[in-house]
Amino acid sequence: MKEVRNSRPLLVACLIRVPSEVVKQRAQVSPSSSTLRILSHTLYHEGIQGLYRGYKSTVLREIPFSLVQFPLWESLKDLWSWKQGHVVDSWQSAVCGAFAGGFAAAVTTPLDVAKTRIMLAKAGSSNARGNVLAALGGIWRTQGLSGLFAGVVPRMAAISLGGFIFLGTYEKTRQLLL
Repeated sequence: MKEVRNSRPLLVACLIRVPSEVVKQRAQVSPSSSTLRILSHTLYHEGIQGLYRGYKSTVLREIPFSLVQFPLWESLKDLWSWKQGHVVDSWQSAVCGAFAGGFAAAVTTPLDVAKTRIMLAKAGSSNARGNVLAALGGIWRTQGLSGLFAGVVPRMAAISLGGFIFLGTYEKTRQLLL
């Protein structure tokens, strides 16, 4: 029951994140269109469902990402603390967060690639149906391993930076409050 309760914030966050991701990704592949135009075009042609295309695939990416990132972050902090004989400082926690985030990003990249394909798929296409396994299979058949890990380096870099900033800040705030 605890796992279900803990995943609720993630599910709610995705309610906000997914429409903005859909619009952002469509703007990235159509740079001549404004954000407002992409939003109105999506709503007109696909309805509200168009903005939530990829919701399921986003959740299916976020859950394994979190299941890797947070336990790894905690384990790295514990290991570092044990090695030095005292609790890690916030900057050390930030370094652990960067490594944990980068690793989690790398191993969940295929799910991110599938999510992106689903979000950018033409309405009515097979990918637009949102089947993550079918999207992964299609990528594997047409592009192989390199297709599944497309963009892995920039994804790892961005998420490592985010892990450094957010988890380091979290640790510093926690230390100040406790």
